Amino acid sequence: MDWRVRIRRRVLASWPRTSTARASGAVRRCWLVLARPRSSAALFAVLGLLFAAALPLAGREKDKLTYGEGLLVNIPAPESEVARVVEEVAQNGVIRGTKEYNKDEFIAGAKAATSSRVFPAWTEGGKVFYKVREQALDPRNFKDANDVGTLVVRYVVQPQGQKNTVLHIDALFEEDFRHGVHQSDGSVENAEFKDIQEHIEAIEVMKQQNVEAEHERQEQLAKKQNPAIRADAQAGTARLPYESPESATPQSASTQSAAQAVPGMENREDAGSPAGITPSADPALPNPGVPGQSLEDRVKDLRKQVERLVKAPGAPLKSAPFHTASTLQSLTPGTEVLILISTPYWYGIETHEGQHGWIMRDQLEQP
Repeated sequence: MDWRVRIRRRVLASWPRTSTARASGAVRRCWLVLARPRSSAALFAVLGLLFAAALPLAGREKDKLTYGEGLLVNIPAPESEVARVVEEVAQNGVIRGTKEYNKDEFIAGAKAATSSRVFPAWTEGGKVFYKVREQALDPRNFKDANDVGTLVVRYVVQPQGQKNTVLHIDALFEEDFRHGVHQSDGSVENAEFKDIQEHIEAIEVMKQQNVEAEHERQEQLAKKQNPAIRADAQAGTARLPYESPESATPQSASTQSAAQAVPGMENREDAGSPAGITPSADPALPNPGVPGQSLEDRVKDLRKQVERLVKAPGAPLKSAPFHTASTLQSLTPGTEVLILISTPYWYGIETHEGQHGWIMRDQLEQP
């Protein structure tokens, strides 16, 4: 049997019966070429045509696999900490990574839930959270979605040892009329995880700030207990340049008291950066320091910048930067507080009574 005939039979036997018109046309052209006496170079050209026709089919099959994969990520943080952040995000009322109208940035009006009929019951352990938006109109980034329905994001938090956590995020859209369920292309899952990741990073920053503040307090305590170190520190920071240790005035003593009222201000040359506050990180807290300004004036200016009043109708003082954290006390409108730590969503504050806690940024008046 002629070798060209054998190749033609093998092509016909191996080619899928569901080939597209484009692929079938390529096969017909292949028959014509193989029927003629050609060189080996012509044979390779024909085989190249066959592969080129098959590539679009493989690409379309790959696109189908991108829907419904969800997101699975390992987070280097304890399960309890990740669960609190996820619960916070599940209660924030917005679903990111999708929208109803082109002008939107996200879908608002979502509510936290403990279960959802859109997802099957979860039986693999861990803590499960849901964020549900009913009457969502044709949300973007869901396969073949073109109706009004219920949009649900599911978060599953599972511990992996004491210092790591596995997080699953999935999003589905169910139409109200036909009850068809549509899968996400991953945009919602990635956007929601980004929000969670920012919260976790903010917590790590707060932890570091607390460690640094505690370290600074210990240093200040050690200086107070050592007269020689304290005298050197006071000579360099607490007194004006022309003052000597023997000529300290009552005014300089009052200046020291005012500085000590702001945590991290005692005996520091940089009185514009109290512990836990990074001036460059928060535009609302500019760094003071006018050349030639006395320490007492600098302290007064600083206190004006870090003191805030609670907005009406008041606000709860939380034990941690989460909505679900316990409430230490309720602050009435107009209550003056001192900002110690600034994060993207919360302020770590101190009241005049010495109570420390957390309050949402938008619950304090801005300067």
